[in-house]
Amino acid sequence: MLNRKNKLLLFKLLSLFSVVRGYNILVITLAQYLASIYILSPDIPLREVVFDLNLFLIVTASALVIASGYIINNFYDAEKDLINKPTKSMLDRLVSQRFKLTTYFILNFLAVFVASYISFKAVLFFSAYIFGIWFYSHKLKRIPFVGNLVSSTLAIAPFFVVFVYYQNFKTVIFVHALFLFLLILAREMIKDLENMAGDMAQNYRTIPIMYGPKVSKSLITFLIVLTLVPALLLIKTFDVGHMYLYFMACIGLLVLFLVLLWISGSKIHYVWLHNILKFIIVAGVFSILLIDLDLVLNRIL
Repeated sequence: MLNRKNKLLLFKLLSLFSVVRGYNILVITLAQYLASIYILSPDIPLREVVFDLNLFLIVTASALVIASGYIINNFYDAEKDLINKPTKSMLDRLVSQRFKLTTYFILNFLAVFVASYISFKAVLFFSAYIFGIWFYSHKLKRIPFVGNLVSSTLAIAPFFVVFVYYQNFKTVIFVHALFLFLLILAREMIKDLENMAGDMAQNYRTIPIMYGPKVSKSLITFLIVLTLVPALLLIKTFDVGHMYLYFMACIGLLVLFLVLLWISGSKIHYVWLHNILKFIIVAGVFSILLIDLDLVLNRIL
């Protein structure tokens, strides 16, 4: 049995894991590797991709910056989250604000240090990425739509750096990126509906607060309809192997999402809608394997 001191340490570790959204970082790391193997470098032997030191350093630096980004976002949103996410806030508050800030600076330093082993350009990219996340958390997230747009851009930045590393500029890559970007942007706007109470209390100028939920729903609908375009292109125009099954399922889920969106009117409804989009995004990571089920076996050598 754990004594009181060890239990407190365990809860603090869980609190820190909650603050940095460790589960999200694991999914993003997996997504970077799967995208590298199946989409960005399909002609390079599997062993070379998996054991590529530069790719490992890029993924590590990305994870460190993302973790620090969640920390600074949590720091600025502490009061708002007491209203929007009271249960999670209780767990997050087991770690002091001072410790969070210290961890934030350490993670950023480590990220830049890791990037320095890749190239000077990598140092510039990750330094800009760190600044972008801070500026978004401190200022931009309070500006209607601009905050959503910047947040979505920052979310796909880890994939952008891998994309640049492999210098793969095929059209299908951009279509995949557009599909992901639009989904994330729609999810960010759903979160504004979900968090209206806390945002209003903290004077955040989000779209549903400034213009009302109906306008917000109309914009989300527009984004979802736009998302159907790259989904259909990936089914009809490009060779994505058996991943076309994923995009077909997405179209069905997104149509259901739109129906539920317009009959939703409470926070619990918006949480469910948020979870639908989150499920589509996470399922997309694992669906990359459907591009070619035999690819890994054929590329071991």
